[in-house]
Amino acid sequence: MWLSNALAPVRPQATKQATMLQSTARREPRNNPRQHQTYAREQQIVKTNSKIVSKVAILDIGTYSIHLILADIRPDRSITIIDRMKDPTRLGDGTFATRRISEVAFQRGIEVIHRFGTLARHKDFRRIVATATSAVREAENGGLFIKAIAKHTGIRVQVITGEEEARLIYLGVRQALSLPPKRSLIIDIGGGSVEVVSCTPQRLLAAASLKLGSIRLKEMLVTMSRTSNYPMAALEYLIDQELRILSRKRFRESVTQVIGTSGMIGNLVEMIYWQRMGKPLANPNLVTITVEDIRTVERLLRNGNPAARHTLLGRDPNRADTLYPAALVLRKFLETVGQDRLTFCTHGLKEGLLYDVLQRHRGILSAEEIWPDAKERQIRLLAQRYRVPQPHSEHVARLASQLFDQTQPLHGLGAQERQWLVFAGLLHDVGYVIHSHRHHKHSYYLIRHAELSGLTDEEIAVIANVARYHRRALPHRRHLAFRELSRDRQWVVKVLSALLRIADGLDRTHFSIVKEVTVTVGHTVVVHAICRDDAELELWSAQERADLFEMIFHRPLRLVAVSTNGAPS
Repeated sequence: MWLSNALAPVRPQATKQATMLQSTARREPRNNPRQHQTYAREQQIVKTNSKIVSKVAILDIGTYSIHLILADIRPDRSITIIDRMKDPTRLGDGTFATRRISEVAFQRGIEVIHRFGTLARHKDFRRIVATATSAVREAENGGLFIKAIAKHTGIRVQVITGEEEARLIYLGVRQALSLPPKRSLIIDIGGGSVEVVSCTPQRLLAAASLKLGSIRLKEMLVTMSRTSNYPMAALEYLIDQELRILSRKRFRESVTQVIGTSGMIGNLVEMIYWQRMGKPLANPNLVTITVEDIRTVERLLRNGNPAARHTLLGRDPNRADTLYPAALVLRKFLETVGQDRLTFCTHGLKEGLLYDVLQRHRGILSAEEIWPDAKERQIRLLAQRYRVPQPHSEHVARLASQLFDQTQPLHGLGAQERQWLVFAGLLHDVGYVIHSHRHHKHSYYLIRHAELSGLTDEEIAVIANVARYHRRALPHRRHLAFRELSRDRQWVVKVLSALLRIADGLDRTHFSIVKEVTVTVGHTVVVHAICRDDAELELWSAQERADLFEMIFHRPLRLVAVSTNGAPS
């Protein structure tokens, strides 16, 4: 879920249009209590402001574990952690070899998320910010997993990129530590990927997401053991190749401190402390370890037989098969960046998510510039008023306009209809301000009854209908709002909705992974999605929403991922 969607109940300032809602064309529901509640809230949403967010649940669906944090945000904007829970679900087991989340992990993940969601709600944590990382991001059935979570738990999950992981990790660490004035490096070793951040106390300077997670490397080592006489050497060579990016100046110059975060590094720190002191470590936060410490534990993990590895003091039994790859990566990372010690920090991605929610709620955003075109200005101000996630809405509008331009031989529409499509793209998610459930219908209502004096009533009706059909049901004459349009405008709504549905699917994660699209129109319409990262979820989502396009143009649509260098992804 887009993080600002966690703040959906925050309501905008009242508008002049609010006084007119009693006389709108929409008919007030008669018998359904739930519809009465929704209708009342749609009217209320433009009149009042809600209270500050007081309770937030953070759900981190990682490759190795699923974590839950329950936190109170107090009126003075301080954060108090109420509870923490985790479950070593290991969604990544087998995922990177097969490109699919296994059936066992799939079901186990749903069960854990359902349990955590139920627990949070029972403790009155209604606002759940949920994210998923590399295992879900790279799995071909990751989209089905996200869909199943929404169906069985009611929780909307946002799949974040490696770059976003790195940013959130930096935010979490920065809140917990006093970073030195000069450059620091942060490393987080997860189950599927390793995030590296170069930063100062003021800003993130550079970030890299490396496919060196401990579960991924464990699976590679198993495969190499079958195909190579020297699997350990082959694994080290692979790690060295992936770490080459860190030889760049931005990751090596003037580094004064290296900080490690994540459960994997924390477990290595606990093992090292056992080796040093002969007793357990009460709190690993800010404990410093050296490269030689890591080498010692690495040798124990590498040379001992499986039974001996299971008895190592301080080792988490659930991590027995993944600690050696993690130790190997950590040691080689420090050697690559020319550092001999690392300080562990207990804060990371999950805490970064929490602080990000707080930042967004406090509205630390720069003011938008004034747009010279009156229509565009009113559309963008409406989007701001209802706190639409700007990067996502603008990217969807841009992708939709690219699809419009390149499919013009099929639809024959012109500049006016193109502008309506862009406006619908900018506003398609305004309904989240009411609720994520059926937000497309809420979007229709808010747009239809907004004060957009620069647009005619017919234009507003078309834009509202296109936004309404960006997901779920297709346009149909049984829908009153659609039926009231002229026949020509009904065709326009169908065409624009078909393009918006695909564009919204191509930014399913809200991280602009699909940079642009090129379209080949033939007996089959082929959409080439130019991607900068793994885009399985985007392509799956867009293909799911191609139904209207295929129906109105009577030809199949196929999506093809192409990397930014022009090669098939």
